[in-house]
Amino acid sequence: MKHNQVRQVVFPVITAMIWGSSFVAQSTSTEHVGAYTFNAARSFVGFLALLVVIQIFDAVNRRKQASASPSQEQSAPAESRKTLVIGGICCGFALALACNLQQLGMVAGAGAGKTSFITTLYVVLVPICGLFLKKKVSPAVWLSVLLGVAGLYCLCIKDDFTIAPSDLLVLLCAFGYTLHILVIDHFTQKVDGIKMSCIQFLTCAVISAVLMLIFEHPTWADISPCIGSILYVGVFSSGVAYTLQILAQKDSNPTIVALLLSLESVFGAVSGAIFLHETMTGKELIGCVLMLIAVVLAQIPFPLKKKAKTA
Repeated sequence: MKHNQVRQVVFPVITAMIWGSSFVAQSTSTEHVGAYTFNAARSFVGFLALLVVIQIFDAVNRRKQASASPSQEQSAPAESRKTLVIGGICCGFALALACNLQQLGMVAGAGAGKTSFITTLYVVLVPICGLFLKKKVSPAVWLSVLLGVAGLYCLCIKDDFTIAPSDLLVLLCAFGYTLHILVIDHFTQKVDGIKMSCIQFLTCAVISAVLMLIFEHPTWADISPCIGSILYVGVFSSGVAYTLQILAQKDSNPTIVALLLSLESVFGAVSGAIFLHETMTGKELIGCVLMLIAVVLAQIPFPLKKKAKTA
């Protein structure tokens, strides 16, 4: 497997692992703070974490440039910086839309199983939207998508599927994450992924903070019990995981990346079993198996059928 292929597979799996393990912290925070407050705090922490990483990388690059000849030194063109800012802002708007709708759904009472299943409908929505963007999708990937959705259903759904107001918010959140993946796919080919991720979190933090000031009135007494959760979700789920997602999507198929990212439900179930001593039913174990089969199948390089030549 080539270096780029490793990055496109390993990074999304690590991302899914972080997202799955942080789900407990995210859900427990709803008992103390509102959706906008939580997302403003986690996004700002993610922004600060990436700012530190960027400073470290820039310092390393400056040392390399200092030892390089003048002809080797290059500066980013103004057009590239403009694209970086625009891309970061667009990603930030999409992320703010998705994560706030998800958190609002959880605050409104959406259960963990339904939230996981409905959110990961982006596995289906990404290739469907990709068709309108002239993205080619092989039959093997479509089969993987179907297996992935079936696995998510077995893994997450524990009661009757009805569209309550909280479920509708999470359903809209799935469209938000679909938009986020497609926007990343568009801009990540042109700019530095880590810097774009930093800008997206600043944008998401500002949008969430404005909504927080309008609709919520948090106090330090409300926020202090969530400090640990905010730091964990902000640094790892926001700063690290979303950056790995951006780096993974560079020169890759967004449908396959989305399928790998949907493994967060599997890792969420495993984390619950380890840290919360939850047990898995036979139906849930079948769901995990279907998800793993879907992921493996998506990585098999079946060629797309070529059109027959006419005389």
